[in-house]
Amino acid sequence: MNNNLNELEEKIKYKFRNRDYLTEALTHSSYANENRNGRESNERLEFLGDSVVSIVAADLLFERFPHTSEGELSKIRSGLVCTASLCAFANEISLGDFLFLGKGEEMSGGRQRSTILENAFEALTAAIYLDGGLEKARAFVLGFLINALDNHRINFKDYKTLLQEVVQQNHDETLNYVIVGESGPDHDKRFEVEVHLNSNIIGRGIGRSKKQAEQEAAREALQLMGI
Repeated sequence: MNNNLNELEEKIKYKFRNRDYLTEALTHSSYANENRNGRESNERLEFLGDSVVSIVAADLLFERFPHTSEGELSKIRSGLVCTASLCAFANEISLGDFLFLGKGEEMSGGRQRSTILENAFEALTAAIYLDGGLEKARAFVLGFLINALDNHRINFKDYKTLLQEVVQQNHDETLNYVIVGESGPDHDKRFEVEVHLNSNIIGRGIGRSKKQAEQEAAREALQLMGI
């Protein structure tokens, strides 16, 4: 773990007036549960940060794509703020190195776990929002979003539609999406979905909504097909 929070502030180009917000954003629930020192985990900040990231992304896409439909904008935003994207943003600033993790989470590779990094990025966004206001949080998030858009790092494909088109080439094949698991509190649900081709599992996906999980499952199925 890197305890030098000054280094993190340099990476994100933001100096906190109240360091408590930053410390809380970096505190995973496993650490808070093990230490019982009164420190809150970053779960509440992550809930707030999710909304901040979403509104910044929506505003950016609304301005950048003035003639794009609501449905297409939603697809682009889903790709822009999905788990893989936010995890990549967190890795750009080595956020995992600064997290406070419990011993078990540390031993099991929590610093590289995508959902932990995603949540930490959202919590950090919320911490900046609470400490410096929306414009500071917007500036922080936009740096990642604009770079991702400009470098074509976000895939806007509708994987479910593409998979359906592939399967329909053989009329005897049947495609079904099955929810096989739900986890997390009500404000931060994770859904796990399998996509079945006839009786065979050809892909699995996890997402914050059933639709996102289905897209992830379809994406994995297409990868397995070499598409």
